[in-house]
Amino acid sequence: MNDNALNANVGLKLRGLRLARNIKQADAAKDLGVSPAYLNLIEKGKRVMPFPLLWKALRYFDQDPEQFMSTLGEGRVDEALAKLLDEPLLKSLDIDPESLQSLSAEPKLAGTVAALFNLYKNTRTQLENVLAQLNVEERTRTQGGGAGNGTVPGVRFDYSPFDEVSDFLETHRNYFPELEEQAEELRRDISIERQLTSGQLMQLLEKRFGYRVLIDASPSGSSVVRRLDPEEQTLTLSPDLTEQPLKFQIAASIGLLMLDKEKLVERILGAGRTRHGETTRLIKVNLANYFAGALMLPYGDFFKEVQRTRYDVELLSSIFGSTYETVAHRLCNLSDPKRPGIPFHFLRSDIAGNISKRYSGTGIRFASGGGSCGKWAVHLAFLNPSQLTRQYSIMPDGTTYFCFAKVQLQPTEGSIVKGTAYSIGLGTHAENAKYLAYGLPTNDLRKDAIPSGISCRFCERTDCNQRAAASYRFAFSFDEYTKKDCFFSPLLGYEQADKVEKEKDRHHAPPPPAGASVPPDVNGTDRSEKHDSLDKAARRRKGGDA
Repeated sequence: MNDNALNANVGLKLRGLRLARNIKQADAAKDLGVSPAYLNLIEKGKRVMPFPLLWKALRYFDQDPEQFMSTLGEGRVDEALAKLLDEPLLKSLDIDPESLQSLSAEPKLAGTVAALFNLYKNTRTQLENVLAQLNVEERTRTQGGGAGNGTVPGVRFDYSPFDEVSDFLETHRNYFPELEEQAEELRRDISIERQLTSGQLMQLLEKRFGYRVLIDASPSGSSVVRRLDPEEQTLTLSPDLTEQPLKFQIAASIGLLMLDKEKLVERILGAGRTRHGETTRLIKVNLANYFAGALMLPYGDFFKEVQRTRYDVELLSSIFGSTYETVAHRLCNLSDPKRPGIPFHFLRSDIAGNISKRYSGTGIRFASGGGSCGKWAVHLAFLNPSQLTRQYSIMPDGTTYFCFAKVQLQPTEGSIVKGTAYSIGLGTHAENAKYLAYGLPTNDLRKDAIPSGISCRFCERTDCNQRAAASYRFAFSFDEYTKKDCFFSPLLGYEQADKVEKEKDRHHAPPPPAGASVPPDVNGTDRSEKHDSLDKAARRRKGGDA
C-alpha cells in the first residue's frame, strides 16, 4: 500500500470510529488538541497523521492499536455501493476502489448515491417503455392508412443515430466515389499488389502519415483492439488480432487519417444537418470502414472478379485475403453507374436474433426494434453453421427475394461462448438468383419461396407457425375453444368455434313443415327463400317496398 493510500485508509477508519460513537468532528478535534480543519484533512486522507496523535486518537476512541493496525490493509466498501460495482454505467466512470472507500466513509452520501442511481435506472426504464409505446401507437396510426386519409406522418420516437446512419447510407446507395478515388490513388502511389499484408499497411501508415504502430495488450478487463493517438502519432493494436482483422483495423485507421486530412466527411455531408449529435461521428466511422474496404478490395479488380466468380463470397475471400464479412460489405458498395453490381441487402445477426448491422440496397424494410422475422435465412443459418444457408422468401405484399447466409465463428481461448458467433446474410431480388454461384433452381417460385415478413409486430400473415407476438396490423382475437398451430395467429371469423357450430346446426337442422314460418337466423336473415318472398309481399302491402 502506498503512502497516499495508507493516509486515506487511516483517515477513513478514524472517521468511521468517530461516526460510530456519534461524536461531532469539532468535539473530537477539541479533545485531541487539534483544529477541526486539520482533523477534517486527516479524515479525508490529505494529511499524514503523526504517530503521537494517532495513539492519542486510538485511546480516545477506545480502540486497540494492534487490532487497528492489522485492519489498515482492508478496504471496506458500503454494501449499497458494492452492489453497484457491476453496473455498466459505473464501470464507464472508472471509479477506483479508493474513491469508493471515500464514499463509504460518508454513510448518508453513500446511501444517497445508491438511491439516486437506482432511481435513475428505474426512470430510464419507464421512459424507454413510454417511448416504445408511443412509437407503436404512432406507427399504427401512420401505417394503418394514415397516408391515404391525409394524416401527416408522425415522429419516429425510436429513431436512433444508427437508424439515421442507415438512412444516410441508403440515400447514397452506399457508394462514395470520393473515397474510391482516394483509395485508388493511394494504391497507385505505393504500387500495392492485389493482396495487402499488415506489414505493407504499417509501412504505408508510417511513410505517408508519420505514425508508428505499436503492438501492445490493453489493460486487464479492457477489450480495446485499436487506439489511434493523434498527439503521439501512434497506432496501438492488440496482439490478439489475427492477420485479416489486423489488416482491416490498420486500413480503417488510414481511412480516419485520410478523412481528417482531406476533410471528406464535411464534403460528403455537405450542408445537411443531422438529427442526433452522435450521427456525424458514426458516419465518419462508417466512411473510414468504407475506405478500408476500398483500399483492400479495389473497385475495378474486385468488380472483375465478382463477375467472373458470380458473386462467390467464399472464393472472393480467398482471392483477396479478406474475411467473408468484409467481402459481403464490399458487395453492397458496387453502385458505380458505369459498373453497377447486383443490389443486395446486408444483415449481421447474433444467435439471439439481434441485428447489429443492416443495409437495404433492395428496398426491403427492416424493423427498428422488437426483433426480425424468424423465417429469414440469416437466423436459420445457425441451425447448420458449417454450411451456407440459401432460400427464396416471399413477403406479405408478394415481393420475392433470394437470400443466403453463413455463420462466422471466432472462438476465444477455444471457447465460442467466450468469443463471437455471427451470421452474415445477403439478399437480392429473386430474379437475380440466376446470376449467383449460390443460386437455387426453381420451377415455381411462389411454391418454393418461404412465407416471411419484417417482424411479428408488423406482419400481416394470419397463419404463421413461427409467430412470437401478435401483430399490430389486426386485432388480436382468440377463442379458448379453438387453437391454431401458433397462439399468436389471430382467429379469422370463419375459424371461431361458435360460428362453426352454428354452421353445423344450420346444415343439420330438419326442414320446417309445409306452410310453417321460419324464424330468422342470428344475423337477422331468413332461412328459406319461400319465407323471404312472403315477407317481401307483406312489406309491399304495407307500402314498405317499392
